[in-house]
Amino acid sequence: MTELRLQRLSYGTRLRDADLTARPGETVGLVGPNGSGKTTLLRCVYGTLTPTAGRALLDGDDLTALGPKARARRIGVVPQEGATEFELTVRELVALGRSPHKRFWEGDDASDLARTEAALARVGIAELADRPYPTLSGGERQRALVARALVQEPALLVLDEPTNHLDIRYQLEVLCLVSELGTTNLLALHDLNLAAAYCDRLVVLERGRVVAEGTPADVLTSALLRAVYGVEAEVIPHPRTGTPTVFYLPGPPLEREPSAM
Repeated sequence: MTELRLQRLSYGTRLRDADLTARPGETVGLVGPNGSGKTTLLRCVYGTLTPTAGRALLDGDDLTALGPKARARRIGVVPQEGATEFELTVRELVALGRSPHKRFWEGDDASDLARTEAALARVGIAELADRPYPTLSGGERQRALVARALVQEPALLVLDEPTNHLDIRYQLEVLCLVSELGTTNLLALHDLNLAAAYCDRLVVLERGRVVAEGTPADVLTSALLRAVYGVEAEVIPHPRTGTPTVFYLPGPPLEREPSAM
């Protein structure tokens, strides 16, 4: 099991001195308004951005010291938008997840094919294996991208808005799947009620800084929502699950203070 630890991680003015820990097997959700730094933080973790200060450690190893292939062997990524311009079948797309474990001239062997088929079955899209990826629905595409990440056999799974543009059924299916994988997970979410239901802990970002961290019950308060999001809301335990549920009150949004927290 894998632990991710961020120590004063910064990227210019977009992310400043972020501390974060995702413990082995834990699902940590990043929440905050648009432009708060969630995607920047994730990109610093999986390597499309290089931090300007601080460190990102995976089981004690500095991620910036790892080459792209070594990093990809340990971190699976489900981006906000998957590429649709290539006419790959779903099986071919998922099989690309084996690339970090192979030399560039090597083809797929029986073991690679078996892992691909197993990942397709695990996310429930085995019957779509021969379909062109661009023809899939939004929920099916997200499942295929999760399968591609699983084929990498990562210790850490990073997901950027995995429920974006999905209807509620697919949102629940994707988050349910992620929560059952057994990997350490770091994901950005906009929907606070989904974050409360599926994340062990939440990290709140506001203007590039971490302003709160803890369990959903500790973090999601009326005061925080007023300060960070500029909205009036009540937070009440769900009558069946006990998870905090946010009810937004009607009315115009509030003026946000220059420094919310």
